[in-house]
Amino acid sequence: MSTLTVRKLKVDLSRGFPRHWMGGDIWRTAFMNALSMSFPLGEQMFIDSLRAVAADTVADAGLRAEVKDFVGQEASHRYVHEQVNAELARQGYPYTLESRMRWRVEQIARLPVLDRVAITCALEHYTAMLADYVLRNPHWLEDADPQMRTLWSWHAAEETEHKSVAFDVYRAAGGGYAKRAWWYLYASVIFWIDTFGQTAHNLRRDGKLFAPATWASAAKSWFGRRGLAWALAKPALQYLSPRFHPWQHDNRPLLQMWLESNDEAYRVITSTPS
Repeated sequence: MSTLTVRKLKVDLSRGFPRHWMGGDIWRTAFMNALSMSFPLGEQMFIDSLRAVAADTVADAGLRAEVKDFVGQEASHRYVHEQVNAELARQGYPYTLESRMRWRVEQIARLPVLDRVAITCALEHYTAMLADYVLRNPHWLEDADPQMRTLWSWHAAEETEHKSVAFDVYRAAGGGYAKRAWWYLYASVIFWIDTFGQTAHNLRRDGKLFAPATWASAAKSWFGRRGLAWALAKPALQYLSPRFHPWQHDNRPLLQMWLESNDEAYRVITSTPS
């Protein structure tokens, strides 16, 4: 049986959300929007890579069930972020790097399946690290638009819940350390180049790329007392250990706390989307 649950988020984005929905903070909004823009294509890539290997290679029925629910969760995330991105486009924030991202996904699809799963493991580790930060540091979203705060914290909770699935599939399919480490280093460079590049495009749309307040917010967000840089550095390096496993950092209490405190924000669905 799977340990994952597929949920439908109860948010209505039909009326949109504020342009600077992170409490008016232009840099944090631009950064989060950049992440959202990359998610639909990225999550579909994750789905495709695990589907390609799980049915024929993974013998454990419980792990195959978790892959099915992983697909369900990621499909829900993809759908919600497509709605977010459509609103961003209406607000004048196009996904400037979309063609580059599509080309890269096409190239990855031509790789051997274990390489594709290794890339998925690497990027899932980044989503897990960022998810842990969001759940562990409520201040990050406390001044956000309420619907967007719910959306991002729900996404963080489910990324935490399924953070070991791709890794476990990779190992079950015979994936080794060297391939995992190499693709993690590659994916790390690409992830941050794309994320910061799209953030810069978003800031340029606002005419705030070089504003002092923008860079003050960025510096505080990354290097302040509870900054992202300090929170991400250790888990980012831990992935390179040959003995690494995602649940060595057991943050399930954070997940459970969010689920219990926000049970009105979602409903459980019994059938996994195809």
